[in-house]
Amino acid sequence: MAKLTKAPIAIEIVRRIDELFAIERDINGKPPDERRTARQDRSKPLVAALEGYMREQYERLSPKNAVAKAIRYMLVRWGSFTRFLDDGRICLSNNAAERALRGVALGRRNWTFAGSDEGGRRAAAVYSLMTTCKLNDVDPRAWLANVLATLPDHPMTRIDELMPWAWKARIEVAVNAPTAVAA
Repeated sequence: MAKLTKAPIAIEIVRRIDELFAIERDINGKPPDERRTARQDRSKPLVAALEGYMREQYERLSPKNAVAKAIRYMLVRWGSFTRFLDDGRICLSNNAAERALRGVALGRRNWTFAGSDEGGRRAAAVYSLMTTCKLNDVDPRAWLANVLATLPDHPMTRIDELMPWAWKARIEVAVNAPTAVAA
């Protein structure tokens, strides 16, 4: 059996990235402006040090080295990686996006039977609406049932009122509206 060798440079890079994730755990759930401020104060110096370390190590390694290839991959995309520092709405990782797409990947075999290209486009539109519901904290089944019942009598010029975020606002107003008391 081949002996596994450790890559101390890779281990150090991962350790430094873990420090960034620790900061993200501290600021998780805070408003975007607070997250941006914390990132500017705490994460930005760590990111600058990480970039310096990676560039220094990259120069020492053979371009064919696996760690060098990984470093080059990240350095080429450095602007995209560091975008989170200036915008408190952006996550450090894309885990949430990948989780959102997981259902698409799991259902991919089902999409083969959409029937046609147009059927595939319609399935994609419905899937997009279901995901929009989830992102707006709307129960997709409740929304769809209500919209399908409302749609036949609803004017096409006001279709935007049926979008999940507008629907949610209308439902919340209806639930919180004071009820009339009979005298």
